[in-house]
Amino acid sequence: MATDATQPRQAGEIETALLACATGDKSALKRIYEAESPRMLGVAQRLLKRRALAEEAVQDAFVLVWRHAARFDPERGAGLTWIYAILRNRSLSILRDEKRTETSDTPIAEETASEEDDPETVMSKLSDATALRACLEMLPPQRRGLVLLAFVQGLTHGEIAGRLKLPLGTVKSWIRRSLLSLKECLG
Repeated sequence: MATDATQPRQAGEIETALLACATGDKSALKRIYEAESPRMLGVAQRLLKRRALAEEAVQDAFVLVWRHAARFDPERGAGLTWIYAILRNRSLSILRDEKRTETSDTPIAEETASEEDDPETVMSKLSDATALRACLEMLPPQRRGLVLLAFVQGLTHGEIAGRLKLPLGTVKSWIRRSLLSLKECLG
């Protein structure tokens, strides 16, 4: 019975913290994170089946909670429901993105790249005749390496950030900018 008594108090605290986030109170977001992140990670991991993707989903969800806290309306529903809906939607988006980036049967390299290969070795294995190689060579080496780790070796943004000891947001933005540059280059 003690859990029933604490549940409404916790939910009320979450709603209060969400309203405080809307006013720019960073400590309120920290309180939500401390209270809910372990459970959110579990939920995301059940949906995504991989811890790195689950961690990415939870981080993205908290960024969205912070950015959109002003949209939360306690009249329309509970704060926990709102937070977990954001997490679920973000997790499903990640699942869709992962399915879109699955490799096809057509190899993009003359030789198969192994996981031990560094990005520059993978780059050298690409066919000289491809437009993709020319466009990749136009990217700065570090950004090119991130793209190759993501799309040749199939690493997630979180896995790349961990391997290279870079902030996740940096990895995401560099890959996104690099893909835009490649899209432009390839026409």
